[in-house]
Amino acid sequence: MPRTVEQIYQKKTQLEHILLRPDTYVGSVELQTQNLWVWDTAADMMVYREVKYVPGLYKIFDEVLVNAADNYQRDKTMNCIKVDVDAARGEIKIWNNGEGIPVEMHKDAGCYVPEMIFGQLLTSSNYDDEQKKVTGGRNGFGAKLANIFSTKFIIETADAKRGKKYRQVFRNSMQDKEAPEITPNKHGENYTCVTFQPDLSKFKMTHMDEDIVSLLTKRAYDLAGISKVKVMLNGRRIEVKDFQSYCDLYLKNAENSDLPKITEVKHPRWEIAASLSDG
Repeated sequence: MPRTVEQIYQKKTQLEHILLRPDTYVGSVELQTQNLWVWDTAADMMVYREVKYVPGLYKIFDEVLVNAADNYQRDKTMNCIKVDVDAARGEIKIWNNGEGIPVEMHKDAGCYVPEMIFGQLLTSSNYDDEQKKVTGGRNGFGAKLANIFSTKFIIETADAKRGKKYRQVFRNSMQDKEAPEITPNKHGENYTCVTFQPDLSKFKMTHMDEDIVSLLTKRAYDLAGISKVKVMLNGRRIEVKDFQSYCDLYLKNAENSDLPKITEVKHPRWEIAASLSDG
């Protein structure tokens, strides 16, 4: 039987399109095998080995992590990022103590600003092309992709300027949302915390295995190596004090001896290290 024009030509909402064609937005949701640098907890260093992982899951984690890192560009008083990866519960939490999100109604969007940022597509603070670009976001998807590919997503923020705290829970790929809880910010805190449970079924996974945890851990070490803030991983500070000590995590030979390196700082935002390679 020939297909109807309605079957041939279809119109989807943007949310439906993201879920139907995830590779356009977060990359492949198929398991891939690749040689990558990952964190080896036993060796306490980076190792280059074969890893099986799903790029889409890594991407949604990275979107939230980059959001936290970007906040330092907006608030130089920020001095801490906390990353918690609970593989047993399938839950990820990323917290920073930079200036909180404004807890006020957005007149055009008709909702509070945190909901607009994390729960509505194509909203962003990076649409002004006249501003110099030093942050990671641009296209209005960002951490919303983590919301869309999660069974549960929680945004919490403390806004010292307005004296309010905000908490809101999303479920079922951002399609169901609870009313926001707004409480007094009695101690004048500033922070933003995103907690999410990736929908592993969308990545054809049943659990967060050692390979993906090693890769996510490596990304937290990346952040510690290039940022100006301390990074906590699962309640413990990552002992990387600067870019040079970050590079040292890679520069061990087969005999576990340090390889030589040359480093240079030519710009406040750029630092370079060169060393030997095995190919």
